[in-house]
Amino acid sequence: MPSSSPALPAPRLLSVVWPLFMELWLAMALGLFGTTLAARISDASAGAFALGLQVSATLFILFRVIGAGVSVVLTQNLGAGQRAAADGVARAVLGASTWIGSIAALAAVLGAAPLLRLLNAPAEVMPLATPFLQVLAPALLLDAWNATMSSVMRAHLRSREALAVVVAMQLCHLALALPLMLGWGFVPAMGLTGFALALGLSRALGLALHLLLWRARLGLRPRWSDWWRLPGAELAAVLHIGLPGAAENIAYRLAFMVSVSVAASLGATVLATQAYALQLMSFVMMFGIATGFAVEIVVGHMIGAGHLHAAHRLVRRALARGLVVSVVVALAAALAGPWLMGWFTQDPDIIAAGVTLLWLTVLLEPGRTFNLVVINALRAAGDARYPVIAGAASMLVVLAGGSWFLGVHLELGLPGLWMAYALDEWIRGLLMWRRWATQAWVPSARAAHRRVRAAGAA
Repeated sequence: MPSSSPALPAPRLLSVVWPLFMELWLAMALGLFGTTLAARISDASAGAFALGLQVSATLFILFRVIGAGVSVVLTQNLGAGQRAAADGVARAVLGASTWIGSIAALAAVLGAAPLLRLLNAPAEVMPLATPFLQVLAPALLLDAWNATMSSVMRAHLRSREALAVVVAMQLCHLALALPLMLGWGFVPAMGLTGFALALGLSRALGLALHLLLWRARLGLRPRWSDWWRLPGAELAAVLHIGLPGAAENIAYRLAFMVSVSVAASLGATVLATQAYALQLMSFVMMFGIATGFAVEIVVGHMIGAGHLHAAHRLVRRALARGLVVSVVVALAAALAGPWLMGWFTQDPDIIAAGVTLLWLTVLLEPGRTFNLVVINALRAAGDARYPVIAGAASMLVVLAGGSWFLGVHLELGLPGLWMAYALDEWIRGLLMWRRWATQAWVPSARAAHRRVRAAGAA
């Protein structure tokens, strides 16, 4: 195969955003569906569902070691017309996903109880959350493969095909989760374990579909060795971006888990309220997440092609639109709060507490949008170290420490946790924006462009 090929045309942001938005909407809708079913069983089940998903999401952060870099390296190579290099990276991260996914799955099986105790899981939640997390373990490995293969598809601007796989997975999960959780005919009611089993089966379907699309759309046919080999040269480029990105994600996740532990220490009712509010908040931030991922893909292509001025203009426009949408959606959710919380529970105290959190989300979301858009842009430009260096102190002191100080020490409870979330997002968001607005990222972008060109000429 030749070392280079014509560069892909610079994609339009909207054409990348909307499939990502739909992917996120489907994933979060299924999470909302699962939370609703768990809540109908009991508030303890809802708390166990939330804790299990939080632990599995924390373990999946291991994937960010490569996940944070694969999209950037691929889009830079494709933007520079280096298709052979991009294919080498795709094969390399497939093997890395096997190892990382296996480690996460093993940790979920063997460490379920200790991890849940670390989060101060209430006594009535532990016997529900432990088997739930253990049955989720195989899905962690399958999700690592699916996330890698989907990232490769999106980097090649095949977002619609990636969306089609997500639709098929979520429909499969939905069709299986309802009978497995609640029972149907000869199928016994399995509760949370049924949700986890349905998740694993749907992820297996996703892997099969991704393999078909890699062959049909990208001409990529993984060899047996690709599933376990760790090629040094290709992974080095990914880790150059991925390690700082993973450090930033791991720092945030650990700090956030401190806040979850604080909520759990306040009792099962508070934990359930937190679970319901977080599910609703996930819908509020969908557009910002989709915009951030789309910005990473488009900016990566632009950096690979050497179009730095166009990248700068795109990020400014994307951020302005993201801020407007985040405020409007957060306001709508807060106004509809009593009705939305009524999906989960009829307890008036839980509903009132959840509505308070949704109003605090109106303050939180604009700050989060700065992070979602600008951090991904910095990473796509090759400036991956600054976000973790600048944000680590805020995550440790404001997010983790502030959750305890405001929530427990000042006895503000869940509103104190949400205040800590908002302060942390705004502090980090404004730091990231200053980095982008002053164009301090430009030297890293130029170095990334030269590195991609030099690799293709070698």
